[in-house]
Amino acid sequence: MPKYIVLYQSSASAAEQMAQATPENAADGMQKWMAWAERTGSALADMGSPVSYAMTVGGADPAPGTPHVGGFSILEADSQEAVRALLDGHPHFGAPGASIAVFEFLVLPGM
Repeated sequence: MPKYIVLYQSSASAAEQMAQATPENAADGMQKWMAWAERTGSALADMGSPVSYAMTVGGADPAPGTPHVGGFSILEADSQEAVRALLDGHPHFGAPGASIAVFEFLVLPGM
């Protein structure tokens, strides 16, 4: 079954969002994420994790205003449409300037 990496993007970093959240907001957010994980079931191959700021190795730093990648998950689904359905109503969409980028893993020949 195809795998997809799901990148959670926002205009605020995950560290900023966590630092600004009240304990009540943080608990509510976790409850929403856990409800999504339960709804997603076995299609959620890896819940993932929030991530800190990116380190650029070679090349230019991201342009100002580029969304922060604040975390990731890995999903398994039969199609991009199935992934879209799994992400419908995702709690990340409550983050400021939220978007979600999805990339399908490609199978390397001979691997």
